[in-house]
Amino acid sequence: MVEVSALSSGALMRRGPYISMITNRTMNLLIRAAMLFMVGVFLALVLNLLQVQRNVTLFPPDVLSSVFSSAWWVPPCCGTAAALIGLLYPCMDRRLGEPHKLKREWSNVMRCVAVFVGINHASAKVDFANNVQLSLTLAALSVGLWWTFDRSRSGFGLGVVIAILATLATQLLVYNGVFQYTSPDFLYIRSWLPCIFFAGVITVGNIGRQLALYEYKVNQEKTHQD
Repeated sequence: MVEVSALSSGALMRRGPYISMITNRTMNLLIRAAMLFMVGVFLALVLNLLQVQRNVTLFPPDVLSSVFSSAWWVPPCCGTAAALIGLLYPCMDRRLGEPHKLKREWSNVMRCVAVFVGINHASAKVDFANNVQLSLTLAALSVGLWWTFDRSRSGFGLGVVIAILATLATQLLVYNGVFQYTSPDFLYIRSWLPCIFFAGVITVGNIGRQLALYEYKVNQEKTHQD
């Protein structure tokens, strides 16, 4: 009986740290997802306000007047996308063995957010000679944002792929009459939209990486203690 109790206690001691680690990682994942969701909702509200003020985005009158078919779905969708992107970036860094070590600090992340909002402000407020000039300018600014705050191959690749998918999804929504852009110049949408999506993906990815950095530091400390 004593031996069985000792074996059971040993098994529990071996399983204890493992269960604790899984629980902590799961909780950490949920907390990061919730924070990224709130960031996505906030950015969606701010950026949508800029677009509506400039009459870049128009929702049908019946859509705005109806609670069930209004633009209420935009912030939750952006929040969900931000959570997925913010969790995907550090995961891809680990999978590819390409840790993101460029200026890993919150002040740098805040500057990235400020530049992203500035790019959106330029798209909504600055008058360009034509859409081609606007698109090229925003493309240069978006790539510059990646070079300044990211510079990773995984970040660039994910940014391009997600920007293309988001543009296609937006095109489907516009085509089905959910909302519309004033003066669309490329298949019902604005040609500069992929640049905005790309810059947004890089920004949210940096926020997700910074949040994941705390979990990485805690795991490193546990490893050294063991």
